[in-house]
Amino acid sequence: MDAFRISRRSALAAGLATLLPLRRALAQAYPDHPIRWIVAYAAGGGTDTLARILGAAMSPRLGQPMVIENRPGAATNIGAEAAARSVPDGYTVFSADNGTLVFNPALFRKLPYDPDRDFRPIGLMARFPLVLTVKQDSAFATAREFVDAAKAKPGTIDYGTPGVGSPHHLTMERLSKEAGVRLNHLPYRGAAPALNDLLAGTIEAMILDLPSGAEYLRSGRVKPLAICSAARHPDLPQVPTIQEAIGLRNFEAYAWQGLVVPAQTPDAIASRLTAELAAVLREPSVTGRMRGIGLEPLTGGPEEFRKLIQAERAVWVPLIKERGISLE
Repeated sequence: MDAFRISRRSALAAGLATLLPLRRALAQAYPDHPIRWIVAYAAGGGTDTLARILGAAMSPRLGQPMVIENRPGAATNIGAEAAARSVPDGYTVFSADNGTLVFNPALFRKLPYDPDRDFRPIGLMARFPLVLTVKQDSAFATAREFVDAAKAKPGTIDYGTPGVGSPHHLTMERLSKEAGVRLNHLPYRGAAPALNDLLAGTIEAMILDLPSGAEYLRSGRVKPLAICSAARHPDLPQVPTIQEAIGLRNFEAYAWQGLVVPAQTPDAIASRLTAELAAVLREPSVTGRMRGIGLEPLTGGPEEFRKLIQAERAVWVPLIKERGISLE
């Protein structure tokens, strides 16, 4: 029996000894064919555009094309599951946002992926500034007027969102809670129809992300009352922050995104992707294109990515549970 155990240990050791050089060789040869970049949103939106900007910049550095594959639906769960179930060989990467990694575990009783066990963070990419806006002819000139009116007549002000559990929805829920007001939520199936109704004056208000709304904010077709960032935005210098406008200390909210790979992706390959992503985010031509569509470059490697996830969960998970928000 002892001889059998020794023999079995020897065989396992020999197998590992054979496998490790093979894994090193594969990592050294990486990449030798195109890399699939899964985006959990439809083509043409801010998430898709970000992936295409960064993918095009990383491709020459990697020596292979990065091919965008759009897998929209189910609050990013379709794309996330496809990425989580992919072979962990570095040939599938995924744009993971705060919906995928922070909100969904609290919004769904059961997910087709585990955000901690199934994904390995590569690096942060960008954040989408969020703006409290009202329709063009709104009677509200300031965020304070908006809040005072909501306090005076609870539940009478309608606001639209791209859907339940979106960063836009949860940001307005947080604003409502901290300002002590009650608003009437009208969830839409995506940002475009909600924005169309804001432009038409059908709804009073909306949390709008800059990539979706920059054109309408610049033209005056919607009215910005406050930005949810920690500081004023250079494209909207006249718009105060929520902290300035309403006095909510430490109020800060964004939609943000980072790059992940399947959890068992080899260290050498993950490190290569981290390095190349960080390199392109230092290129002025890349960051200039991002800022041009309203995105803020967000730098940080795997450790910074993990810290952001934990910090965000501490804010948003209790809010989701307290407000009874669910996508089941």
